[in-house]
Amino acid sequence: MLTNEIDLRKLVIRSYHVDKVEFAEKAKINDGCLSFSLSKIDNIITKYPSIKEISVKIIKPNEHNIWTNSIMDILPISVKVLGNLGEGITHTITGAYVMITGVDEEGTQVAEFGSSEGILAERLKLGRPGTPSENDYIISFDLVLYEGKGVVREAIIECHKACDDFLEDVRMYLKAMDSKLCTEKYKFYDKIRKNGYKVAIVKQVAGQGAMYDNFILPASSSSVAGGRSIIDMGNMPIILSPNEYRDGAIRAMT
Repeated sequence: MLTNEIDLRKLVIRSYHVDKVEFAEKAKINDGCLSFSLSKIDNIITKYPSIKEISVKIIKPNEHNIWTNSIMDILPISVKVLGNLGEGITHTITGAYVMITGVDEEGTQVAEFGSSEGILAERLKLGRPGTPSENDYIISFDLVLYEGKGVVREAIIECHKACDDFLEDVRMYLKAMDSKLCTEKYKFYDKIRKNGYKVAIVKQVAGQGAMYDNFILPASSSSVAGGRSIIDMGNMPIILSPNEYRDGAIRAMT
């Protein structure tokens, strides 16, 4: 039977909603509660020469009237369960997101063309694509870099890798979670429609240096490991499938 549609690949995203976040001895997700362990923080600091200190705070919903250092990124906690980026199965957490912020030991904010330090409620627009809602928890991952490192590209990459290291235990727990426990499940298809319109969406991303960088196509969703800097690729155009983009193919370093 002839058809005008060809399915190229399928992406399944299973969401696991949490309504509480706390610190515990081990990372886990149980009965709607996301638990983080801080036991690895000292080891993470010693792993990266540009990082002097790391502090992790849990910001509860509607408690945003607090000071924050300049925001580098806000990301979901996601992990590939099966297949490559843009296909297969991905598990992700809803109800909690990670915010990476930074400053150097002299008090200079980690920023390129303008820093975003200040009262979080005044600096972060909630409820927009890519930002938490008022009802979401925020896990603040705040870094202090050594003097002068806030404008060094390798130091900024270290910040994002350190955050990945911190999230690794939770991601591995999330990866092994029973599919029957997911709160939502979505299926997305990359299709060719023979008689349909050919549509391309152009997204311009930064690639000028230091923080002003983007990593493309990491090994796992919303990660940096395995990804390549758009700067290292000469700022050349990259073609992504809709599902690669949906699966976290672009990691902003700003």
